[in-house]
Amino acid sequence: KSFGLFLTVLPLYFLTLCFVLGPLLYMIALSFATRGDGSSVVWNFTLDNYRKIGEPVYLQSFVQSFQLAFTSTGLIILLGYPFGILHGKALSQMEKRMMLLIMVPFWISSLIRMYGWIIILQAKGVLNGILMKLGILEEPLKILYSYPAVVIGMIYALLPFLVLAVYSSAEKWTGHCLRRPGIWGQMEYRHFLTVTFKLTLPG
Repeated sequence: KSFGLFLTVLPLYFLTLCFVLGPLLYMIALSFATRGDGSSVVWNFTLDNYRKIGEPVYLQSFVQSFQLAFTSTGLIILLGYPFGILHGKALSQMEKRMMLLIMVPFWISSLIRMYGWIIILQAKGVLNGILMKLGILEEPLKILYSYPAVVIGMIYALLPFLVLAVYSSAEKWTGHCLRRPGIWGQMEYRHFLTVTFKLTLPG
């Protein structure tokens, strides 16, 4: 019986090794190689690539990457956590509709979705057109290919994953404490900190 179970998960392990671990090991091997002509690689062992990490251009890239990561993560939590909680507490019919809103973007190619954001954020795009017609702006904002545009793209791409993770935790407790904030006669914020937040923290 255990051998049969092993056979069912064997393809998953194979795909993980080939398409996740394999590229990571190849990237580590490349980090010790030498650049050749053009895009070629010369397999001469060197540590020069790691010595260059301390150069200002790379340090700046690291700082910007961490800044982008923390900014995107913070905004995703602020936007996605409440939605995940509401999703887990919603009635069955509303829950299906909310799940549909989360899953529909995954049915569309990521390339098409990102191109849609280009259309929205460009100088003559939808967003600037609406803001200028409303009289909020006199000239278009230059959002595209800027830091805020990258943050918007990160939020759009990763928000559904956080919502689904929080929803999976909240949905387990739907029939227990999450539906009844006054179960112990506490204020709602106290209930959130002592019950809801702790129960959904794994997600």
